[in-house]
Amino acid sequence: MSINQYPDRSRLISVTELAAVQGDVSILDLRPAEDFALGHIAGAKHLDIYSFSLNNSAPEPLEAFLAMFQGPFGARGLSREKPVVVYDHESGERAARAVWLLTVLDHPDVTLLDGGAAAWTAAGQRLVRVGEAEAPVDPGKAPPTPPPFVGGRRLEFLATRFDVAAAIGDAGKVILDVRRRSEYEGTEKRARRVGTVPGAVHVFWRDHLDEHGAFRPADEVRALYEARGVTPDKGIIAYCQGGYRSANTFLVLKALGYPDVRNYVGSWAEWGNRDDSQIVLPD
Repeated sequence: MSINQYPDRSRLISVTELAAVQGDVSILDLRPAEDFALGHIAGAKHLDIYSFSLNNSAPEPLEAFLAMFQGPFGARGLSREKPVVVYDHESGERAARAVWLLTVLDHPDVTLLDGGAAAWTAAGQRLVRVGEAEAPVDPGKAPPTPPPFVGGRRLEFLATRFDVAAAIGDAGKVILDVRRRSEYEGTEKRARRVGTVPGAVHVFWRDHLDEHGAFRPADEVRALYEARGVTPDKGIIAYCQGGYRSANTFLVLKALGYPDVRNYVGSWAEWGNRDDSQIVLPD
């Protein structure tokens, strides 16, 4: 698969690799609940975090936001002691944001299944329905409550609005807008104010995915970003609307070996709804 060409595979895993270790890892399905019920990778736990967002990346609300995930991740049996594989329909934004969050929470071994459930079935692997491959539950015996996920903080992978503001006009930084062009240009309104961060480079996040929703070959993706001035010698801050699509961009740039990449956790849901944000309409 194309991800074999990436220099840093620490956050990516292929179908073949997952099939070989399936019983030894925690698997997290980030698709909607109805898709999980119809068929999921055996042993996977379901979690939908699509409604979780942050509209104030100041220190106190940011810490509260990060702490909020200890319960949901712990309830799915995740711990720092066991590798975690996260998947989506494809190499999608839902799974990418979960991988990024667990990375920020200092999980040492969390990976995205490249191509997601589509790649899994295309390779001849099965999806099981809810209850099909699970042990029967004894109604008289309540299962033990898993402990919360306990992690640290790797804030070097995360950007706040203060980091974005400081990066405007800094020749050593690239602010990367990965939203749709209509959002970037301000013709699609998803916040009180429209436009983009001054000086932001636009690269739509899906441009680094192939027609199957998996990561394109590394040389193609590197050329795509370097042609826009997104180079590994710069500090990169990616953003979208809520930090989901930009988490996917974070993963692919880290896989390319970019040393300094951050995902703006508040993204346009924060920046575009503030009166003090610097905003421009691109030419």
